[in-house]
Amino acid sequence: MAQVAGKRAQPFVRRSTVSVGRWLGGAVGCLFAWLCYAYVTLPDVRPLIKSNPATTAFMDLREDEAHDVGKPARRVQRWIAYNNISPHLKRAVLVAEDAAFWQHEGLDLVELQKSIETDWARGQLVRGASTITQQLAKNLYLSPTRSPVRKLRELVIARRLEAELSKARIFELYLNVVEWGDGVWGVEAAARQYFGTSAAELGPQESALLAGALVNPRLLNPAHPNARLKRRQHLILRRMGVISPPNEVGVL
Repeated sequence: MAQVAGKRAQPFVRRSTVSVGRWLGGAVGCLFAWLCYAYVTLPDVRPLIKSNPATTAFMDLREDEAHDVGKPARRVQRWIAYNNISPHLKRAVLVAEDAAFWQHEGLDLVELQKSIETDWARGQLVRGASTITQQLAKNLYLSPTRSPVRKLRELVIARRLEAELSKARIFELYLNVVEWGDGVWGVEAAARQYFGTSAAELGPQESALLAGALVNPRLLNPAHPNARLKRRQHLILRRMGVISPPNEVGVL
C-alpha cells in the first residue's frame, strides 16, 4: 500500500514542479520585458553635453505643488559656469554629498551595499546612498519617491550620464539645478539669496552652510542656521581640506 500511495503522489509532485517552473519562467519573462521597455523609454542625456536644461522634473513638481494649494510658483535660478564657482563650495558639496565622486562611475558600490543592508534590516527604504550623478538623474527626470522601480531607473540614467558626460559637466549641472530652498535652484541663486554674493565669492564658512543644507533644503536655512545645520557645517569644514576637485573646464 505504501508503494501504491507513493506512486500515486508522483504525478502531483511533477505537476507542482512544472507549475512552479512555468510561473518562474513567466515572471522572469515579464521582468525582462519590463526592463527592455524601461531601458528604451529612458531619456536621452546626450543633449546635456552642450545644452542646459530649461527645466527639471523637480522644478515642475514644485510648481505643481504650489498650484495645487493655490500659491504662486516661485523659481529663482541663475546659471554659472563650473570654473566660476568657488572651490570652497565645490569641496564642501563633495564632502557633504559624495566624497568619492571623482573615483566612481556613477554608483558608489560601498555605500550602496550599506544602504541595502540597512534597508533590508529595517524592512523599508530608509538609508540613502545616492551619488551626485544619481541625484542629478533624479532631479532632472524622476521624482522623490522611494519606490524600487524609480530607483532602478535612477541607476540606469546615472550610468548613461557617466557614459556621455564628463565629471565636471555632471558636477556643473548638479550645482546649477539642485534645490536649495523654496523656489531656489542652483548655487548662484542660493549664494545671492542667503548671502547676497555670487557663488564665485563664497568662502569656506558660507560654503559649508550651503552644503550642509542640501540634506533638507526646504527646512534648513543657510542664512539662519539652526543647531543641526551648524553641526553639519563644523563637520564639513573639518573634512574640506582633504578634498581637491580637479580644475576641469565645463561647458558653460
